[in-house]
Amino acid sequence: MKFSLRKTKNQTFFERHGLTIVTGGILLAWIVLYSVSDEKRHVGSFFGNAIADWTGVVVMILATKHLYERGSSESKAPKRKLPIRFLETVREHSLTVFLLITGIGWVLLYAHSDSESKWGQVVGNIVSEWNNRFSASCC
Repeated sequence: MKFSLRKTKNQTFFERHGLTIVTGGILLAWIVLYSVSDEKRHVGSFFGNAIADWTGVVVMILATKHLYERGSSESKAPKRKLPIRFLETVREHSLTVFLLITGIGWVLLYAHSDSESKWGQVVGNIVSEWNNRFSASCC
């Protein structure tokens, strides 16, 4: 039996988007739990770390669904080549480009936030997570 990840006419909305919905819901739960918890206690610290980890999970699910990385077994192949070589190169590495640009954004946010504040710690964890994701996707 051959398994295909491609959209078929028989798939429901949830079959196509269920993983994104469930992981997004889990991420939302971590955000809500962290918002009402004390970040100086173990459970609050756990929620803050979970936000960074699950943000990475949700982004990688969405990114691998819509972006490409040449040579990656997780990326689907584009249907056809683009006529302009530069655009084709950008598309072939769109996952790395996305992670690089958003990673720079997270670093800038962290640089301009109080690293000792409740949400500053979370942003620091996200910067670390992005570094791990970027290293895994490009190297």
